[in-house]
Amino acid sequence: MTDITKEAMMPPRSFLSQDAIQLFYRLLAALLICAVLAVLSDSFLSLGNILNVLRQASLTFFIASGLTLVVLTAGLDLSVGANVALSACIAGTVIHKTGSPALGILTGLACGGIVGLLNGIMVTALRIPSFIATYGMLWVLNGLTYWYMAGETLHGFPAGFRQIGSGYLFGLPIPVYLLLVFLGIGTLFAQRTIWGQEIYAIGANPVAARLSGIPVARRLLLVYAVSGTMAGLASIIFLSRLNSAEADIGESLTLPAIAAVLIGGTSLFGGVGTVFGTFIGALILTLVLNGMNLLSVSANWQPLVTGIIVILAVWLDMKTRRRAQ
Repeated sequence: MTDITKEAMMPPRSFLSQDAIQLFYRLLAALLICAVLAVLSDSFLSLGNILNVLRQASLTFFIASGLTLVVLTAGLDLSVGANVALSACIAGTVIHKTGSPALGILTGLACGGIVGLLNGIMVTALRIPSFIATYGMLWVLNGLTYWYMAGETLHGFPAGFRQIGSGYLFGLPIPVYLLLVFLGIGTLFAQRTIWGQEIYAIGANPVAARLSGIPVARRLLLVYAVSGTMAGLASIIFLSRLNSAEADIGESLTLPAIAAVLIGGTSLFGGVGTVFGTFIGALILTLVLNGMNLLSVSANWQPLVTGIIVILAVWLDMKTRRRAQ
């Protein structure tokens, strides 16, 4: 391995320290939010509400975990919500037509992965900035989904399939177990594999990464395909949870997923962040939204609060990077 490779794949030590400090502060913020909500709402600490928070956080995490890898390369995927909608509608149709949940699940995952791969091709082969490419894909997917569904709604899926999103195992929602599995896989992949370190290197310094021999285009294709596949997984969970699929199912999912990534400490400038941080970000965001529901805050205010949190997260990221430099 050349010196350039080592330099590109090993972020400065100060960045690692900043990551640990920022992660600690985010954990502290989550605990502080819990303490405040426990005081303000009698029902916050109820078992049913805690399980509901974990389930909602897991749904956001599935989308945000794949998105984290994209953001680590200094890219962005704005099509994840629309991808969830199209994948859910196609998977739901397959289940209805064939009666096979397994085939529907595979179709949903494949649909999500293909959309992600197309995003990667636009970014790498056509050299379209990720923001523009995925924003365009968002509209393409929305158009396809509304045309495909033609105003109809799919509902009434097999009871066994519904257990994926609504069932419990040993007292915990099944999505929480899936969260733990993918949290472990994502963390190991990003932190302990060569491919994961190469993704950090591309985000930290794409020129140095390319000069050091890292196949940048192939790694970018990989991260966009993973992001799309995780959106496909989220579509299955949503389909199972809601027991229905319609064209607008993903319209409200993109902003919370991006917010979870940024609140979790992944830098929009690439090269800094962790999948575990994204889990904390999803938890914080879910706690805030859950708290507003418990305190009967109007739903009209919730996008405003989410937007303010995203702006604060980006501002903190920029401030942290300036200090590190």
